[in-house]
Amino acid sequence: MYKTVIIGTGPGGLTAAIYLARANLNPLVIEGPEPGGQLTTTTEVENFPGFPDGIMGPELMDNMRKQAERFGAEFKSGWVNKVDFSKRPFTLTVEGMGEVQAESVIISTGASAKYLGIPGEKENVGRGVSTCATCDGFFFRNKKIIVVGGGDSAMEEANYLTRFASEVVLVNRRSELRASKIMQDRARANGKVSWGLNKTPLEVLAGERGVIGLKVTNNDTGLEEVIEADGVFIAIGHTPNTKFLGGQLTADDHGYLLVKPGTTEMNIPGVFACGDVQDSRYRQAISAAGSGCMAALDCERFLEDSHANSELILAGSGASEGN
Repeated sequence: MYKTVIIGTGPGGLTAAIYLARANLNPLVIEGPEPGGQLTTTTEVENFPGFPDGIMGPELMDNMRKQAERFGAEFKSGWVNKVDFSKRPFTLTVEGMGEVQAESVIISTGASAKYLGIPGEKENVGRGVSTCATCDGFFFRNKKIIVVGGGDSAMEEANYLTRFASEVVLVNRRSELRASKIMQDRARANGKVSWGLNKTPLEVLAGERGVIGLKVTNNDTGLEEVIEADGVFIAIGHTPNTKFLGGQLTADDHGYLLVKPGTTEMNIPGVFACGDVQDSRYRQAISAAGSGCMAALDCERFLEDSHANSELILAGSGASEGN
């Protein structure tokens, strides 16, 4: 039995662990198959406050983990297969651990970027392949970049990257775009954006120093082409890691958890969510960490209130028996 269990170890989960551990609540933190989340696949992080010279993503996550451990957080590796939020204490079924019970749960399982599934793609993450323009755009000053995608996210990323790149080629496997008209119009009005429509990506090409281009099929001619570039940004969306919850918590049409406005509280008292699993808009390490702080404080207050209510009930019961 734990007072609180945190599922996930990205910036949100680790920040929640630091706060709860400092409050002497000794949280159990369950690490999934990718401890540290998406930042462990990032090379240099330059926009996290407090590091004027930047810090490597894996190092930042390792430091946050050590900080949580220092205050008494317990870490265990496992995959949460199932949760039962129908009654308290809650029950979590964890592969390799069996059943774990908790008075409260913080969900910080993040969202996974969707990839194309082509050769050279995942092997070159951090070497020119990225899924986050805000995180990595700065590293491509005066360079040619490819953005793959046809939705609003792709249009937004392309426009953002023109702040740094000399040229942004927007590649989409169809000639039509799924993006809203206003987002398309903005991209088309940007003189740095060129178009590679009706082209299907086949392979990310790389040399010793990283990405050198993208091999595509021209769907109009059926011929293979190579679009030379220094970077390839994949902008085809994210998938929140919420399937294991079995639909017990409120979520939007894409699976992102819906917290009560202004809090990290879910529809079931004692369950909280932080980080990218409930944030489809910002998806930044610092915003995830901030929501992790909020989740810890919300959780701490919930446990205090629950304890106080239990004492009142016991006190009332004792008075009745005395009469």
